[in-house]
Amino acid sequence: MARMNPEHDASRAAGGRPGGPPSQPAAVDATSRVDAELVELTLSAVLGEFERLAELGRARAPRYDRRWREALLQVHLFGGFPRLVEAASVLARAGALGEAAPEEAALEADNHERGAELFARIYGGATERVRSSLEGFHPDLAAWVQGHVYGRVLSRPGLPAFERELLAVAALCATGQERQLASHVRGAVRLGATPAEVAEVLELTTSRLAPEALERCRLIVQRFSTPGDL
Repeated sequence: MARMNPEHDASRAAGGRPGGPPSQPAAVDATSRVDAELVELTLSAVLGEFERLAELGRARAPRYDRRWREALLQVHLFGGFPRLVEAASVLARAGALGEAAPEEAALEADNHERGAELFARIYGGATERVRSSLEGFHPDLAAWVQGHVYGRVLSRPGLPAFERELLAVAALCATGQERQLASHVRGAVRLGATPAEVAEVLELTTSRLAPEALERCRLIVQRFSTPGDL
């Protein structure tokens, strides 16, 4: 994912605490659109908690819809392709992938135009600064982020953009990527998630985080999901 603009200087997270039962938010708004199972799929796959992932897959039966598979496909953005491939293998062995419909096979190249549009929606006034920062690291990195991450993956149909951003929030919090977490908290709200939904996703990560890391993530969510900071 793209690096956040440098003014957001939250410190990096301490190590997480894998394992244990899936956490639940203290209270769930009846109007919330958060799919806790997709959040748990993301966390288990990104963190390599494959036994937990298999249990989750079996528990979801028979609801192996496109949303489920789309959440799985974007895991490589946060955990890498090895984790994605292993997660897909685990779910396949558990009979928990379902059958992809023909329209799911979007055999397309990276889409830079579509990526630029989504990138701008997420980063707002910081768009050019973030893009310049990526280009400064390496020109191809900026192209990959815009064309692949945003244009090919996060813009795919099958899962709304705001929900993809909520899953990004979960993954970035669990992996301690606090600088990028701030950007994607803000991006989730800009794309239509409510601050309450962002906070709910954060609470679903609690079993993976040390207390001090969780507190830092909560502070980031509180700061960057407020309308005045958008």
